Amino acid sequence: MIHLTECPRDAMQGIEEWIPTEQKVAYINQLLSVGFDVLDFGSFVSPKSIPQMRDTAEVLSQLDLSNTKTELLAIIANERGATEACQHQQISYLGFPFSVSEEFQLRNTNSSRAASLERVKYIAELADSHNKELVIYLSMGFGNPYGEAWSPEIVLEWTAALAELGISRFAISDTIGDASPTTIGSLYTQLTTTYPNFIWGAHLHTTPTAWEAKIIAAYEAGCRRFDGAIKGYGGCPMASDELTGNMPTEKMIEYFEKTDVTKISQTHLLEAITSSQSVFPF
Repeated sequence: MIHLTECPRDAMQGIEEWIPTEQKVAYINQLLSVGFDVLDFGSFVSPKSIPQMRDTAEVLSQLDLSNTKTELLAIIANERGATEACQHQQISYLGFPFSVSEEFQLRNTNSSRAASLERVKYIAELADSHNKELVIYLSMGFGNPYGEAWSPEIVLEWTAALAELGISRFAISDTIGDASPTTIGSLYTQLTTTYPNFIWGAHLHTTPTAWEAKIIAAYEAGCRRFDGAIKGYGGCPMASDELTGNMPTEKMIEYFEKTDVTKISQTHLLEAITSSQSVFPF
């Protein structure tokens, strides 16, 4: 069965104009009725870095979780954010961005990869003590825009280092959206073969015409967990193509309902797509 994570946090975080808290709450509450396995709903990071997410705790306090099986994931980037997120019982998953690129790790979390490994060790123990699971987002997982070395072997090397800390849940990120289906398929084949008992997800960015080939490549290589955002909103601001955004959720669902099984309510999905147009008016 396919497991889908909807990412309103990723869709919202790069928008400069403030989205009112009550509007975020209404939209996320609507997403909770769709049938997603997980909602990447917010982040506990510095408001100086991501101003749009400074009300994550306030949003969380107003969510209606009484009639949903969808679990919540929050992104954290350091020990302080993890400690704050762990105070909220409603959160099931902590997502930590670990880059195979030293340059991007420094830019994204103000920490080297070596220092981030120590950080992950602490956060993993903290999450475990609060009954939460840690998901490592391996960013720059399919390539490197900074001229640094990249290969599947490097990805496997860092995966092994994280596995030694007890990490077994990963989402590989096509951070700038330029990974080819061949690269995606080859890497997932190596990862799922080397670590068959790990949980592998895909956080892929894409242009409007490239999404399907990427999904097929990951799926055929054994990936069954996919991140997306309705209508492809959001994505990485470093992508050179302004059309690059998140994987469009509605297109993934349309594809997977022909090939596999999802738990999505089409009625509530259509309502959420309509509502998204007022949250993302562009």
